[in-house]
Order: sequence, then C-alpha cells, then structure tokens
Amino acid sequence: MLELAAQQPGFLGVESARSDGLGITLSYWQSEEAISAWREHAEHSAVREQGRADWYAAFTTRVAKVERAYTFSCPS
Repeated sequence: MLELAAQQPGFLGVESARSDGLGITLSYWQSEEAISAWREHAEHSAVREQGRADWYAAFTTRVAKVERAYTFSCPS
C-alpha cells in the first residue's frame, strides 16, 4: 500500500514501527481532502477490508493535525 499511497496527491510520507505484536503506522497528508481521497481509493478500501476480515482482531485509526515537529539527535 505504501507504493500506492506515495503516488496519491497530497501524500507527504509515512513512519512505521513494530515490536512484540504491536504496530503503529503514521501516514502524513497535505490536507483533510487528501486523507479522504486516500480513504476512498478503491484498492486501499479493498485491502483495508481484507485486513479487517483476515489479519486484525482490532485496530484504531486517528486523524490528527501536526502543528509542529521537533527532532533531537545525539552528537556522534
């Protein structure tokens, strides 16, 4: 899905982490309209439904606005 998402208008990027059966994926979009278009994309919708039926017992979706982001990096 990442390759398909990256082709969509308004896609900004993705971050993902997995550990001990817990996973989180964040996708970043330029606007609420871009998020809605991705949600309604036919192939994405089909894979999302397959995930609900075959892979996930439960999951949470959150839509949030990032106002600012900061990064800290230790000097080498």
